[in-house]
Amino acid sequence: MAMATISTALRWSDISAAGSRELPTPADDNAADRPESTRPADTKSSGSTKAAKGGTTKAKEPATKTSSVDPRLGPGEIVMITPAPIAQASYYKVGDYVTFAWNYTSLVIEPAKIDVFVTCQANSASYAISNNASFEPTGSVVWDTKPEASGTAPLLTETYTLIIHDASKDVTSVPQAGRLRTYDQLRFGMYKPQPYKSLKGKLPLLPNR
Repeated sequence: MAMATISTALRWSDISAAGSRELPTPADDNAADRPESTRPADTKSSGSTKAAKGGTTKAKEPATKTSSVDPRLGPGEIVMITPAPIAQASYYKVGDYVTFAWNYTSLVIEPAKIDVFVTCQANSASYAISNNASFEPTGSVVWDTKPEASGTAPLLTETYTLIIHDASKDVTSVPQAGRLRTYDQLRFGMYKPQPYKSLKGKLPLLPNR
């Protein structure tokens, strides 16, 4: 009787131990035939994020270039070619064409546009010659001084001043290093020819000797 009890206990122990073991999961023969959307997601990570196929990657924008000028430099200047800087005072007849030409020196930052005009202090008038002219390494303008071309006050027999400056700045702007300084150094005269008057019959009588 004791032996039977021991044998029965052993059989129940074997059944209990077998029940506690993990049973193998049956293989799914139809897994290969399933569509990809129903397959289990791959949770493995490659350690880096990859861009989707066909996606676009935004290129880096180039850095904006800025012009820097040594503040110890002086401003850009104008050197006259016509009339020559060593020439004596120039006089032009009202109604003629007057040519001015010049070069630039010490100019680091070129102005985009140039204004050229003349002023007369006697009548507080200014006469435009060229407005917003494109910058050229050698500048030149031709001034038509006919009364109908001046467009403002009539030209007087007076002294005039030539003004050349950066069109983007005021004439009285403080000059900056490497940039064009307003030029106002050339002074010249304009005159109106007088009509001819005959002196016949107006000569003084000389005493007889």
